[in-house]
Amino acid sequence: MLVVVRGAGDIATGTIHRLHRCGFKVMGLEVENPSAIRREVSFSEAIYEGVTLIEGVIGRRAKTLEEINKAFERGEVPIVVDRDGVWIERLKPQVVVDGILAKRNLGTSKDMAPITIGLGPGFVAGRDVDIVIETMRGHDLGKLIFSGKAMENTGTPGLIGGVSKERVIYSENSGIFRDGLKIGSQVMKGDILGYIGDTPLLAPIDGVLRGIIRDGFLVKKKFKIGDIDPRREEEKNSFTISDKARALGGSVLEGILYLHCLRGKENGKGYIREIKFRG
Repeated sequence: MLVVVRGAGDIATGTIHRLHRCGFKVMGLEVENPSAIRREVSFSEAIYEGVTLIEGVIGRRAKTLEEINKAFERGEVPIVVDRDGVWIERLKPQVVVDGILAKRNLGTSKDMAPITIGLGPGFVAGRDVDIVIETMRGHDLGKLIFSGKAMENTGTPGLIGGVSKERVIYSENSGIFRDGLKIGSQVMKGDILGYIGDTPLLAPIDGVLRGIIRDGFLVKKKFKIGDIDPRREEEKNSFTISDKARALGGSVLEGILYLHCLRGKENGKGYIREIKFRG
């Protein structure tokens, strides 16, 4: 079963990683200049570096059908530049997952594949996609929605270590970002994390630099460019898939299997079989 995931940032990476480990052929679509912050755990980095390794799974940039197939043969995840989903039409996958998290629908529709899933707000289940998955932290995180929408974006980051808004860093001006600190660095409030043009970017809190935009990226004012984890002892978290990304990846897997088995049962193909226990 071929699954195409639109987006390959840190949240989409949780889905790509889980489906790949479960035996699916998974391919990620990205833009020419991805803006992932948590770059150590984003398959989108393959667009820049050619290849990236995340928790034992290799993501490799591919440009042609031959390169895509070779990546699959090696047990890797091909990542291609495809903003508009051209490869979806060419490959006709069984599943399309929109993991862009743009808070709006950037062109995903039910006619793209037999099973379509959208993460977060911007989609209407039953109209745009078959299933919408709730991405808001809290009791309903990962819930499968078969009719209607996910919760609207509040603009407030989830709590980590008791800190919400202060841990996420936005640019105060436009310019080229440069001289950024390494992800995983211990920082103190007021430390220089890098520069936007000639303007220093200062750490708003103490903690671990969990994510920061790539050097050379042209940022606009009020653009999300960094993330600090206030739990200084959690440095290793900068290099592993987050709890939220793992949860959503599990929900995508559930959604695929649910629809696949349900439709198989309806068509009399016997996907659901009797289970007998010995005793």
